[in-house]
Amino acid sequence: MRKYGFEPDAVAYKVLVRSLCNAGKGDIALEFYKEMAQKEMVLDLSLYKIVMNCAAKLGDVDAVLSIADDMVRISQIPERDAYGCVLKSFCVSMRIREALEFIRNLKSKEISMDRDHFETLVKGLCIAGRISDALEIVDIMMRRNLVDGKIYGIIISGYLRKNDLSKALDQFERMKESGYLPMASTYTELMQHLFKLNEYKKGCELYNEMLKRGIQPDSVAVTAMVAGHVRQDNISEAWKVFKCMEDKGIRPTRKSYSVFIKELCRVSRTNEILKVLNNMQASKIVIGDEIFHWVILCMEKKGEMESVEKVKRMQGICKHHPQEGEASGNDASRGQGPNVEFDHNEMERKTTVSHLVEPLPKPYCEQDLHEICRMLSSSTDWYHIQESLEKCAVQFTPELVLEILHNSEMHGSAALHFFSWVGKQADYSHSSATYNMAIKIAGRGKDFKHMRNLFYEMRRNGYLITPDTWTIMMMQYGQAGLTEMAMRVFEDMKANDCNPSGSTYKYLIISLSGRKGRKVDHAIKIFQEMVNAGHIPDKELVEIYLNCLCEVGMLQLAKSCMDVLRKVGFTVPLSYSLYIRALCRAGELEEALALLDEVKEERSKLDEFVFGSLIHGLVQRGQIEEALAKVETMKQAGIYPTVHVYTSFVVHFFREKQVGRALEIFERMRQQGCEPTVVTYTALIQGFANLGKVAEAWDVFYRMKIKGPFPDFRTYSMFIGCLCKVGKSEEALQLLSEMTESGIVPSNINFRTIFFGLNREGKRDLARSVVQKKCTLINSRKFLT
Repeated sequence: MRKYGFEPDAVAYKVLVRSLCNAGKGDIALEFYKEMAQKEMVLDLSLYKIVMNCAAKLGDVDAVLSIADDMVRISQIPERDAYGCVLKSFCVSMRIREALEFIRNLKSKEISMDRDHFETLVKGLCIAGRISDALEIVDIMMRRNLVDGKIYGIIISGYLRKNDLSKALDQFERMKESGYLPMASTYTELMQHLFKLNEYKKGCELYNEMLKRGIQPDSVAVTAMVAGHVRQDNISEAWKVFKCMEDKGIRPTRKSYSVFIKELCRVSRTNEILKVLNNMQASKIVIGDEIFHWVILCMEKKGEMESVEKVKRMQGICKHHPQEGEASGNDASRGQGPNVEFDHNEMERKTTVSHLVEPLPKPYCEQDLHEICRMLSSSTDWYHIQESLEKCAVQFTPELVLEILHNSEMHGSAALHFFSWVGKQADYSHSSATYNMAIKIAGRGKDFKHMRNLFYEMRRNGYLITPDTWTIMMMQYGQAGLTEMAMRVFEDMKANDCNPSGSTYKYLIISLSGRKGRKVDHAIKIFQEMVNAGHIPDKELVEIYLNCLCEVGMLQLAKSCMDVLRKVGFTVPLSYSLYIRALCRAGELEEALALLDEVKEERSKLDEFVFGSLIHGLVQRGQIEEALAKVETMKQAGIYPTVHVYTSFVVHFFREKQVGRALEIFERMRQQGCEPTVVTYTALIQGFANLGKVAEAWDVFYRMKIKGPFPDFRTYSMFIGCLCKVGKSEEALQLLSEMTESGIVPSNINFRTIFFGLNREGKRDLARSVVQKKCTLINSRKFLT
């Protein structure tokens, strides 16, 4: 804009600053913010908070205080609100020392703190685990008569978060002795912890005390009490409490019903489960697949197959006739679906299902999906996101949550916090699919501890653990090169009587065969086990497995695989071609040619399959004339060069510094109607960059960004390496941002390459910024508490 003589207005600045903050570039955002402040541009409160949070996370206290001054001076925001934002930004960023220092400064200036400021600080200290410091603040609040049940509730919640129940109960008693009325949420949290520790009697006493004090329980409190009764097999009391909900004007939520059913499944009370399902139908509450899975699994374990069939029929009806709360998109159908009554011996369908059912629309609103995804990507501050979520009126379903998680994989931290938050909402219950997606997101962010915690939580809460769940965990370990851990998950899977699926075998073998964490002996054993179990390996798996065997010199074993492949349905040409390609890639060209001569049947088909691999093998060895002669021979046989063949020649001529011939091959390729792939363009970029023709390399890169095919991870990684090699590490740094904006996660090697490159070039400050970017990226993908 400035280059063409246009001065950015307030709108342009706001968009730029917000985008930079959301992208984790707080340091750059602050520079543009300073320009805005100098021009006395007015910001809204939400943008001030975002910029302030960025400054706090960077540890730039002066910037935080300067922003607060601007809020008061430029935007006429009351001092009280500005100082509250400062305090909250420090607490959210876990800058507790700075928060306490800020309060001391306020005291020295004789600026009084109000109750909201104190509450923010107490909450921040408790979340940081500094409860003793929080109690000191509570003492100050007491002297000013600012304490109430909510403040004590925060302290009690902090102790419970640390699983220190005794201290939580001590605070609870102290609160009551001091004359403060506990909140329903405080009672509920304490009851839940007591029931988990089998302190049933104490939990019941708390519930009765709450009622005597005239504190109205909400659906969460009642549900906690129901769960406590069921765990003690006191079913009649559980029903009594549950039915009292409506008497108290509380409508049981889907979450209440799902907790009730889950606890009944744990104690195998199938008759009672059927009663709860009847109640759900009568109340027109959606019975999701997850609930049906729990019930069916419970009944199958008890051998009640007749009841299983009844529940499955009910599930089928519910799928075709969504009830109230399920987004069917058709108001006329809501509440009009068939009702299925259960008694302990008989189930009767009162309405038949049509044989021709119209395809159901997506069970969620696209606008809701985009709105929530926008929230999750709008900030790195979870507390800010949570505030927005709590204000929205979206009805969450497992299908909507699954899609939100899928679309928010790049924002792993926000996605995982959202998963945790939504699971606590009163009218929502997760599904196996949502847990699987959360496990995948945690694993992709290399947050393996949280990945395992999610798995244990899933199992603890009675969700159906399928082969997909185990496979996802194996894949995440495998992709990180932690194949020992992947194997351990595989063994645990079998120990838990879960039979591996074809996908389980496939992705485990792929991990074991890769160069990162390769374990060839295990790969061989698992491949044989897969075939013996009746699973047919696909072409992708076979290629990777054979490549591995050929690379480590186990040629005989690789060759014996051809017999196995033919037995499971692979054709002769395809079996041979996969092995020959693997030999060529491993540099075993003579072996490949000798094998080719063995084949008599369907030779022309085989030639077509392996043509590109043989040419590639010859070119790699520098036997360019033989390769060109082979191309002509194949043309006469009616087999024309593929993009793979052309790309091999392009790579070779660039390596030989014959740029003219490389570009000639590239042009001939396009004239022949052979469209270049991302591999071809990547070869062009690498060729230009290695020869110092950086401008030409960038031209090709931007051409890909505009017209496609779009650069992939290999393109970025290769270009970064080449730029650092020729002393252009600062330009390589630019690619890191482009990667994340394109939804591609930079690797540790990418960061390391740029870091060392910048240091070599004497750009120490920029090198340090690379470390900061790496830490920011890691934190943005992990569930940090």
